[in-house]
Amino acid sequence: MYIPKPIDTSNIELPEEITELTEQIAENVHENWAKGRIADGWVYGEKRDDEKKTTPCLVPYDELSETEKQFDRVTAMESIKTILALGYKIEKI
Repeated sequence: MYIPKPIDTSNIELPEEITELTEQIAENVHENWAKGRIADGWVYGEKRDDEKKTTPCLVPYDELSETEKQFDRVTAMESIKTILALGYKIEKI
């Protein structure tokens, strides 16, 4: 039985300059996801249908539901926290 074991990021606090980028990073997560879906033949559809490859999420980020946006935010921020938890530094250049 598969038991997920993500890197513990519970003690990682993101610097303010990173948290200010939350929406930009989340939007980029969505853009990359959408690009991949489109490349795989997915198109916009009112309902998700894996056989027809339709999804209502193939829209610009600002048109997503708050639930979908929050998924992208969490994905983005957990990725950044993982980088920090692994001992890397993030610096603006």
